[in-house]
Amino acid sequence: MSQPLRFALNRMVAPRLSLPQFIELAVALKADAIEIRNDLMGVEIEDGTPAVQVRELCAARGIKVLSINALYPFDVWNAERRAQTLALAAYARDCGAQGLVMCPFNDRDDPRSEAQRNAGLRTALSELAPILREYGILGFIEPLGFEECALRRKRTAVEAIKAIGGLDVFRLVHDTFHHHLAGEQEFFPELTGLVHISGVEDAKAPLATIRDGHRVLVGEADILGNAAQIETLLGSGYTGYLSFEPFAESVHGRTDIQQALGASMAHLEQALAVQA
Repeated sequence: MSQPLRFALNRMVAPRLSLPQFIELAVALKADAIEIRNDLMGVEIEDGTPAVQVRELCAARGIKVLSINALYPFDVWNAERRAQTLALAAYARDCGAQGLVMCPFNDRDDPRSEAQRNAGLRTALSELAPILREYGILGFIEPLGFEECALRRKRTAVEAIKAIGGLDVFRLVHDTFHHHLAGEQEFFPELTGLVHISGVEDAKAPLATIRDGHRVLVGEADILGNAAQIETLLGSGYTGYLSFEPFAESVHGRTDIQQALGASMAHLEQALAVQA
């Protein structure tokens, strides 16, 4: 492995820590980047923390803000979505974030046909692109691998980005969990702006029943093939961050999260060194 892995921490790693504590966790692990979220109660952004405060706290410790996670559902465009986008874009710019993670509509009761979903995706991207340009941020599109999701595969996103002339402002999120769930074989390293990593260790659960709650830190028992996915991305030119995003309550409740993350980082570094 030519270069050391670049790790980042999504706020989902430790949603109960204060922002200063979370930043110190990143510093302690030599992870120089974080992602903040707008869907966690009691912490920034939901608790009203000003964007400039996030910027100052991070800058003081040499930490980058990669993204705000997330604009949802970004592919259903309407007046409400525009207002939501403008608010998040302003916060992202003011806190120094590189961009917004954008998640697609994920609902079993989505009445739209595939053609309608694709049209909605292109409309949304066409509306989003000028806003992203104006605020000087990127849009990180994250396909979700769940069967009911309106945008499951990166290929669909790439075609839509190209169709609306958005290669300057849109990037993909490669999420190892969703990549596995979607059964997607294609990688788009040149268009990948961010990688989310998490592990699943329940080998008996049928694939269609695996949800966010199964997502833990990546270890020996991982069934998602994180190491192989990361190896493919790095081997084909991806040089960005690997951001830990575990949703499992078992992770959120850990008092030894620093040690647990350190062990997961060491596991991946070792696994990739072996593959190399």
